[in-house]
Amino acid sequence: MEFIFMLIFLIPLLYAIFHLCNLLLKWRNSFCYMLAYQCYKPSDAEARKLDTESCVKIILRNKNLGLEEYRFLLKTMVKSGLGEETYGPRSIIEGREQNPSQVDSLSEMDDIFFDTLDGLFRKTKIPPSQIDILVVNVSLFSPMPSLSSRIVNRYRMRGDIKTFNLSGMGCSGSLVAIDLVQRLFKTYSNSNAIVVSSESLGPNWYCGKEKPMILANCLYRSGGCSMLLTNKPSLKNRAILKLKSVIRTHRGSSDEAYECSLQVEDEHGQRGFRLTKKIAKVAAKALAMNLQMQVRRVLPLRELIYYVAFSLFCQSKKSNIPSHETAARGGLNLKAGIDHFCVPPTENAVINGIGKGLGLNEYDLEPVRMALHRFGNTSSGGLWYVLGYMEAKKRLKKGDKILMISFGAGYECNNCVWEVVKDLDDKNVWKECIENYPPKDVINPYVEKYGWINDEYLSFVRFD
Repeated sequence: MEFIFMLIFLIPLLYAIFHLCNLLLKWRNSFCYMLAYQCYKPSDAEARKLDTESCVKIILRNKNLGLEEYRFLLKTMVKSGLGEETYGPRSIIEGREQNPSQVDSLSEMDDIFFDTLDGLFRKTKIPPSQIDILVVNVSLFSPMPSLSSRIVNRYRMRGDIKTFNLSGMGCSGSLVAIDLVQRLFKTYSNSNAIVVSSESLGPNWYCGKEKPMILANCLYRSGGCSMLLTNKPSLKNRAILKLKSVIRTHRGSSDEAYECSLQVEDEHGQRGFRLTKKIAKVAAKALAMNLQMQVRRVLPLRELIYYVAFSLFCQSKKSNIPSHETAARGGLNLKAGIDHFCVPPTENAVINGIGKGLGLNEYDLEPVRMALHRFGNTSSGGLWYVLGYMEAKKRLKKGDKILMISFGAGYECNNCVWEVVKDLDDKNVWKECIENYPPKDVINPYVEKYGWINDEYLSFVRFD
């Protein structure tokens, strides 16, 4: 009888111990550390630069454009915030944008993938054979075999590697990939993962004349980044960043949000990427929803109480202040829990809007403005050039929190928070130019060289 009573007592106890051990194991596996990241810079950088003259020549090659479209493109370039040292694909530089080949498309991806991955393996001294998970995100190019298979083949990776290809997610693909890795780490313990983020520009160049579609031609540039993540306890001391949280917000159920960023064909069958005027409104709503979930995790209690009180006050006064602008009006101080802000380097107008909405000053926005000026809008790889600037300037100190924000087609807004686990000072992809940034006077070369252009000039060069 005593033995039966003992079993009745021990079985629940053993079950509870087993359940607790299982929870502890899952908690341990949920850690996600970044060992290193490597941004792309072309080996033939001088030949790939898109300075003002190169950009204008490319624009003028499109004989489908009229004077109004030329004027629109030049005006966009003048206001973009891009400098003269950004890079473009070889197929565009060499004038093959109207008839890109599969070889051109694959070569563009190979340049970015293999340059960043070679650098990553050298930097970490972790060989390709020790990679357990590979996630590749390129929105506008999905060949068969897949791009991840192309990487596996190049580096002769193991047969049991878990590979994933993400497409159609736009500039937000990088953080989506990191979220996927973090979730996989909960299942696969003691693993290394690589995320490769880039975009395919060459085969997706728009050769028509619709303004919302030719806009992308002005803004996007070649770039990308590869990152090595791990949940191995043995590698914890080598990490540079620790992932604290990822929040993803998807507004695809709204037609307005879904249709503001689309890959479509125009009335003449020319395929391109359409960005509508509603995108700013959609992005603001998505950001507001996204941050409302994130602030609960990163801000101290006193700041959350103040924010709730401010929101209730606004409601009682029937204030028309949008929730995404409360930071700028005193409702939410993100700096109470965040030290650095990685804002997407899209274009000046967007950067200004996000900065105002989040209450950021020029010091906070300097990294994104400089990344845009030097490397341009590199889609899903852009955030890592911003992070690289912060590191090269020795801003990132142990214990600092970094908020990364990204927007993507769908429409979605994603963000993540990293904790710096040791002081960082690698000059990375910025090493050859960081001493020149920020320049005393950021002169827009497009304004300086082409701000004077009028219809008479455009008419002359078009028919020359």
